[in-house]
Parts: sequence; C-alpha cells; structure tokens
Amino acid sequence: MKWSNTALVGGALAVFLGGMAGVAMAQSAADLGKTLTPNGAEKAGNKDGSIPEWTGGITAPPAGFKPGDHYVDPYAGDKPLFTITGQNAAQYADKLPEGLKALLKQYPDYKMNVYPTHRSASLPKSVYDETLANATRAKLVDEGNGVEGAKVGVPFPIPKTGVEVVWNHILRWKGLAVERQYGQANPQADGSYTMIEIDEKSKFLYSDKGPEGQTSLFFQQEVTAPARLAGEILLVHETMDQIKEPRNAWTYNPGQRRVRRAPNVAYDNPGTASDGLRTSDQLDVFNGSPDRYDWKLVGKKEMYVPYNAYQLQSDKLTYDQIIKPKHLNQDYARYELHRVWVVEGKLKSGTSHIYPRRTFYVDEDSWNILVADQYDARDQLWRVTEAHGINHYDVPAYWAGLFAVYDLQSGRYTASGFINQEKPYNFKVELTESDFSPDSLRRSGVR
Repeated sequence: MKWSNTALVGGALAVFLGGMAGVAMAQSAADLGKTLTPNGAEKAGNKDGSIPEWTGGITAPPAGFKPGDHYVDPYAGDKPLFTITGQNAAQYADKLPEGLKALLKQYPDYKMNVYPTHRSASLPKSVYDETLANATRAKLVDEGNGVEGAKVGVPFPIPKTGVEVVWNHILRWKGLAVERQYGQANPQADGSYTMIEIDEKSKFLYSDKGPEGQTSLFFQQEVTAPARLAGEILLVHETMDQIKEPRNAWTYNPGQRRVRRAPNVAYDNPGTASDGLRTSDQLDVFNGSPDRYDWKLVGKKEMYVPYNAYQLQSDKLTYDQIIKPKHLNQDYARYELHRVWVVEGKLKSGTSHIYPRRTFYVDEDSWNILVADQYDARDQLWRVTEAHGINHYDVPAYWAGLFAVYDLQSGRYTASGFINQEKPYNFKVELTESDFSPDSLRRSGVR
C-alpha cells in the first residue's frame, strides 16, 4: 500500500501499516497556502497524476446555475474510468476501505463507478484566514475531549493525533446557518420503504464568530411525515467540551404535547426514525463528544471514496430510482481517488458503545468523513457508512448531504439526506438564538 509523505507538526510521527513503519516529515503553519492548501491538504497531486494538484476547488458556480435551484453538475460530461465489482475488487484492494470491500463481496450487484478525480472542495477566504490562525492558537483540552482557542476554520489543519482529525470533521465549516428539508428511508429487504420527511435547521456559532461560551452549534430536527411520526422534534445545543458541559438536548412529543430534557440523545442511542439501523452519533457520520474512544492516527492513504455526488442528488431523479433493495442504486453513485486520513477509534476501558471499534476515512481537502467502518463486540465488521457529498459552490462549502448506513448482518440499510424532490438547502436563512430555545420548541410543536 502506498502512503503519502504528508508532513505532520511537531516532528516525525511514526505511521504503522501492517507492521511496517514510515516517518512523515514535519511541517508548520507557514506551509499553509504554499505546499499545503489553506485547509491543510497536500497541494500537489500524486506521482502518476491520478490525483491532480489542488488549484482552489470550485471558485464560481457553473454556467446555468441559479441561486435557489438544485445544483448543476459541473462534471456531467465525465465518463467512468472503470468500474469496481466483486469480481475485480482484488485488483483495487489496496485502495479500498474495508467497508467497501465488504459491500462488494456481500452484494453481487453493488459496484463502484470510478470517475476522474476533481478536487472541488473550496471555502471562503475568511475561513482560510481563520484556519491559518487556528494552526498556532488552537489546543486540545480535557485529554482531547474539548478544543480551545479555535474558531471558524478547522482547528488543526496540520494534525498530530487522531482526535485532532476527528475534531476537524466535527468543526469543519458548513456555512453560517442552513435550513433544509430532506427524506430518510429505511428500506425492507425487498426494497419497499416509507419516506420519512424531516425539516432541519442549524446555526453554526463556531463557524460565525466562534463559540458562545461552550456552545458551538444550535440544531433542530422535526419529523413532518408520515403521520404516525409527524410532530416529533429534537433540539440540541452542542458544546465544545462535553466533559465540562454535556450536550443539552430536548424533545417535543406530540402525543404528550410536552417538552422534555433528552440527555440520552448521544452516543449509541438510536438515531431519529432510523429503525435502529444507526446510532445518534452516526448523524453526519460522526458527531458529538469523542471522549469514549482512543483515536489513533494511522496515516494518510490514496483511496477510492464517494465524491462529487451531483448526479445522486439531482432533481432529475426520483426516490424510487435511487432506493433499491440492499443498497442505493449504484448507477448514480460516483467514486474518485482521493487522499484520506485514516483514523481508528477503539473504545476506552470502562466505557460502553455498541461499536467497540470504528475506522474513519477523512477527506484531506474538506475534512468530511467519507467512509466509516463500524465493528461489533466480536470485532466483526457490522455497519458501513458512505457519505455522498458535493461542493455547495454558492456558499462555498463541501458537505456530504446523502448518507447511507449499511448493516451487513441484517442486510438492510438506512439512508438520509434525499433532496431530489425537496427544496435545495437554504444557506441564507437568518436564525437567532431564540429560534433554538426550549420555548420555541414548545411553540413549534403546538402551531
């Protein structure tokens, strides 16, 4: 396997792979915007050119795009370079996450259409400026369970540890606020499903002027359909250090017409309307406190991962075209070769979680977790997460919007983030702190 020679702050870091160690050269904040991109990725392409140089990502919307419309695919003219199937997977094994290998092996019709690589991720200059500042002012606190001194940009653009990469994912820039309506489906083995409609709004305090005290994010999620689930609302005030101040969460139950504290909306409690197929901390692949795991930075690797999923999120497709038995319709999924940070989390002694081990494959350009492997108590691969993202180039921000969690043991999956038949995300929505108070939750529930 070929690991990149990416440099790490603080001197040499031993990177272990299959008992063989490699040493990465040291880099500093001065390299950001030079040999490194302003977000901390390697600016250069790889040796054979299959990963190109980063030249700024998408800096302007493509022709034909109108604000408020669904996104125009800037790469619609691309054709697949090749297709990976269960029959030829061994040929590409050194560039495949373990979870994708398992999907290829388990499902004969699962495939990966691999397209030319486009390093489309981009952010506003103001975010890059704050990322540069974070490189020398951000620090971990409470044994890595919190972050201080950072705001707006990723806190650790030149990571030294696995938990720093995890924090980069959690705090990556996704705009200042967003309101979105999307679908979630939990197909049965025969592919039948009921679309669950969800309204969601978020205000990213960290990404604006920095966290207000300990609060980094306001988040509200309401199920609007089907009728049997409609009216359930979740409100979350996320904190920067959940050891110092745990996540504050409330729920509104339409049957009881009451707002209640919800301290269990975290970790491995079941995710909203997911039929038990994902946990609370699998929303956005991983969210919340990293405190229950020891996170090892395994290294960086070139891998085939979901990327630039404009076709999969197109308004030209219906949900029935995408949602199929066992897995999403892979005719519409796009994979590219990208460099990813590989981080392995192992459950700490004395703590509990249904996943004693999980591995994240984190995009070097955007800090999105693109694939995650989740293991059971027997250390058998149990669930695999794929995050299909796009550059929302009118913001701009690269953000994975459609997530699929495949349960290899039950043969089922849950997928959320379907916007094909919904309104596009609204990144211009104006939200205030009062929109995310428990009183506002009560008002929302009775309107």
